[in-house]
Amino acid sequence: MRFNAQVHVVLKPTVNDPQGNAVLSSLHSLGFTGVTDTRVGKFLTLELDAVDQDAASRQVREMCEKLLANPVIESYTTDIASAS
Repeated sequence: MRFNAQVHVVLKPTVNDPQGNAVLSSLHSLGFTGVTDTRVGKFLTLELDAVDQDAASRQVREMCEKLLANPVIESYTTDIASAS
């Protein structure tokens, strides 16, 4: 079966995010003063073949742990759906 996966990777809350701070500062200077925090991360889409959704989920988690995210300083979430 074919699956689509979405992966969101962001720095952990305890890790300084200079890029997020720059975006926050820019938003404030544009008048968006209600924004109190900004974190910048990565969004990836994958298409993969697996026998079922559990196998696809395991594969994507392994990809994240080995390549797509640095588990020491980043956290990630995944969403796996059957491809149409």
